[in-house]
Amino acid sequence: MIENIDISGSNYDVEESLQKYVQKRIGKLDRYLPRQNRKDLVAKVVVTQVNRDHGNKYEISATLDIPGGKVLNAKDEASNVFAGVDILEAKLTGQIRRFKTEKTNYDKKGFLKRFLKK
Repeated sequence: MIENIDISGSNYDVEESLQKYVQKRIGKLDRYLPRQNRKDLVAKVVVTQVNRDHGNKYEISATLDIPGGKVLNAKDEASNVFAGVDILEAKLTGQIRRFKTEKTNYDKKGFLKRFLKK
């Protein structure tokens, strides 16, 4: 679990139920990261209430600061805060998987390593 999750609200009072939900959903994203990047991972979630003519909406943004200088951002607008957190989780999962495949060098692994020396 990600231990450093900062949850704040702009024009919105963050309730305890939302804090628990964010801890549960965003906190489990560290399982997709390589082990060396899990230790000092920091997550920031900001919820902003935006008043529209046709109803209130919530703009939710999340930032993951991965050690080594990589920052992953996701932003979404939804009519329900909890649904917005779910969408952010899916977006961040895809970004983390892309980050992991960029970082891992697949062409010199295992048995073929001996034969692919340059």
